Amino acid sequence: MISDNCLNFLKKLKKNNNTEWFHANKNLYLQAKEDFESFVNIVIHEIGHFDKSISHLDVKDCIFRINRDIRFTNDKSPYKTNFGAYFAAGGKKSIFAGYYIHIDPDEYFLSGGLYMPESNVLKAVRKEIYENTEEFKKIIKSASFKKQFGGLWEEGKLKSAPRDFPKDFPDIDLLKYKHYIVSKEQTEKSIQSPKFINEIRTVFQALFPFNSFMNKAIENI
Repeated sequence: MISDNCLNFLKKLKKNNNTEWFHANKNLYLQAKEDFESFVNIVIHEIGHFDKSISHLDVKDCIFRINRDIRFTNDKSPYKTNFGAYFAAGGKKSIFAGYYIHIDPDEYFLSGGLYMPESNVLKAVRKEIYENTEEFKKIIKSASFKKQFGGLWEEGKLKSAPRDFPKDFPDIDLLKYKHYIVSKEQTEKSIQSPKFINEIRTVFQALFPFNSFMNKAIENI
């Protein structure tokens, strides 16, 4: 489960997102960070049972830093107000499809797949879907997938066929995604429940065939 230390720190940080407060309360951050790292270590172990590409990862390979990159944004808030971890072969900066946990006092969710893939990665995945359409449809229409996620994230979907693919392809809609992402919302109560790790295992196991399908294509780039 996610500890009280983590949530209390994030809630306070939302109200005091400045370096003065952060430095004065660094002990709160360090305790929350330690708790989240322990939690992520457990998650690595759990995912590793069914996805061996994750089992070798270290905690530092998965957790995102709390400092924000403020160089190219008008929002100069120095810190993220969430804890996030991405589990994929090669770690959080990997091009491979993976599993993501997002802990924010205003938004809790489990998700995964491919978010903002590079153009060559996206083209490879689309090609894999084009050539193995029925296999992909079987995955996203499976009972476990639909129960956990409903369907794919629709944001940013193309209005027409992507370049290099025939417009008359019967399942052209499957190739129009810019991201191949799924997500399941959580509540503060659920993430603090001892059963949260069971929820993670169930959700990410349902995600595993989806990720495996895409990673098969990405491995051949």
